[in-house]
Parts: sequence; C-alpha cells; structure tokens
Amino acid sequence: MEIILKQDIPNLGYKDEIVKVKNGYALNFLIPKGMAINASSSAKKIHAEIIRQRAHKEAKLKDVALEVAEKLKEVSLIIGAKTSSKGKIFGSVNTIQVAEALNSKGFDIDRKNITFREEIIKEVGKYTAKIKLHREVIVEIPFEIISE
Repeated sequence: MEIILKQDIPNLGYKDEIVKVKNGYALNFLIPKGMAINASSSAKKIHAEIIRQRAHKEAKLKDVALEVAEKLKEVSLIIGAKTSSKGKIFGSVNTIQVAEALNSKGFDIDRKNITFREEIIKEVGKYTAKIKLHREVIVEIPFEIISE
C-alpha cells in the first residue's frame, strides 16, 4: 500500500515522502495515528503541488543548515563529568549534556538531533557526535569527556 507520510518516521521516511508499506502497518498504525494518509490519485496531485511550492523554502533551510555545519566543524567540545579514580563516569553522558555544551558555544541544537556511535558513554575519553541539521546535512563533531 502506498502512503504519504505526514511526519518524519525513523527507518521509514521523511515528511511528505510517498512510501510503500504493508497494508496492516498502514491501516492499523500509521493512518489512525495521523502519521500518514492513503496515497490516492487525488492525494498524489495535491501532494505534488505542495512539494512544488515548498521546494524554494527547503532550499533556503538547507543553505542555512550548511552554514551552521561549516561553523560546527570548527567546534570541539569538552564536557566535564564526575568520575571514579579509574575513569568510570557516575551515570552516563547523553545528548542533553552535548546539547547544553553546544548551547553555551552559541549553537541552538535540539538534543533529539544528536546521536552517538556508542549507545552509552560511561568512560572518560574522546568521542564523536552526529548532528542532524537538515535531512541532507549531517555533521560530526568531536567531543571529549574529562573528569571534574
């Protein structure tokens, strides 16, 4: 079944994409929750017009994201955490701390757009974070965890 996504859905697609999914997934989950609509011929025509009108705005947003990405490539973060004598962190470092560190440097990045290669960071060391600024613009920044 073809559907038009009304919002970004991880591992499926981005907003306003036309994707094929199984009938049960569409009819029992995506459409009732308002995440998608059925891609009928009339809905596809309306969708094409909306995409055409939105293309100019998307280009501007992508340009802004590219400018921010260039500035972020020069940034290196240092995050302090309480640690044991062996370098183990009490708790863990997550996207909230990275977002706060970026905020203090003047970048307003939502924590939901930050991911790590490692699932949980529990030791002092150097790591990298991926920041998604736009669906086509993803930048990696290095950060270091130090003992406070």
